[in-house]
Amino acid sequence: MEMIKEPEFWVAVAFVLFIGLLVYVGAHKKVTDALDHRSARIKAELDEARRLRDEAGKLLAEYQRKQREAESEAEAIIADARAEAERVAAEARVKMEEFVARRTKLAEAKIGQAEAQALADVRAAAADAAVTAAENILRDIAKGKVADDLIAQGIADVKAKIGIELSSDVLEARKPLDGRPSHDR
Repeated sequence: MEMIKEPEFWVAVAFVLFIGLLVYVGAHKKVTDALDHRSARIKAELDEARRLRDEAGKLLAEYQRKQREAESEAEAIIADARAEAERVAAEARVKMEEFVARRTKLAEAKIGQAEAQALADVRAAAADAAVTAAENILRDIAKGKVADDLIAQGIADVKAKIGIELSSDVLEARKPLDGRPSHDR
């Protein structure tokens, strides 16, 4: 019985009685329930974290898909804009070429008209000069009624050959009031 005198013995007895008391009171059930409750709470938190991670992954995948769609749509818009710009530039080039061609034709037509007018003016001036010269020559050579008839006939022939018609007012202005051509011209 010497063990009874040892303090370690009494510590071991106290420990066994304490454990027995705890088992009698049901502390082990409370500890087990608390641990089970904490385990369930941790498991629920882990499940919630997994669910949130899966949801975040799905959102990330959806946003990445939307980003790819937006990028492809932007590329399509840019391609359409480039094609439209090229089409508009081609149309503008064609319209400009058509405008230049029309203006060139118009300028050529105006030049042709100016040439024709200049040619007609030169012919008219030449005819007037020829008529005046013939009139002066015939006036100096021929006299009287014969001279008047020859001058009228010569003027008519020159006009017919050149294709110019002088009005009767011009012819009348060339004759003096007595019916004879004037010699002061």
